[in-house]
Amino acid sequence: MTARVSIGRPAVTVHSLAGAEAALAAAGPQGVLLLSAPGAAGFAGPAWFVELVAEAMRRHPDVPCRAALDCGDAAGTALAALRAGARLLVLDGECLAFPAVAAAAAELGADILPARPVSLDVGRLDLARRDDRARLSAWLAMEAPQESPTPPAS
Repeated sequence: MTARVSIGRPAVTVHSLAGAEAALAAAGPQGVLLLSAPGAAGFAGPAWFVELVAEAMRRHPDVPCRAALDCGDAAGTALAALRAGARLLVLDGECLAFPAVAAAAAELGADILPARPVSLDVGRLDLARRDDRARLSAWLAMEAPQESPTPPAS
């Protein structure tokens, strides 16, 4: 069962600076939530995503943006992400250490989501194609996405 998590703006899963910039460029005034790949903090470390988002936001300073780093079910990785400066994390709500990590996050003014929000994965789009750019724009224009438009990987 997948939990639905409300974050107040469309979420886009990004894997690179180019993907983050494409999402920010298409977002408009309602903004966007940049979301890392599932469990990305564990296999890439938290610093890369914090730096990727900072650079994308530097290049698009007028676009409202939040960024969520997915830590899977790894509490230690979530704590490392907080130390690296991440201020919105995804940590599996079933993780036994979730309450302790949430308390540590609260002390830092950070937030933790217990499940991934529904998102469009720009890694599965070819942003050189006009129809895929239009798909991204349409996703970002939605007020409350109901289900992921990205088909499962085959």
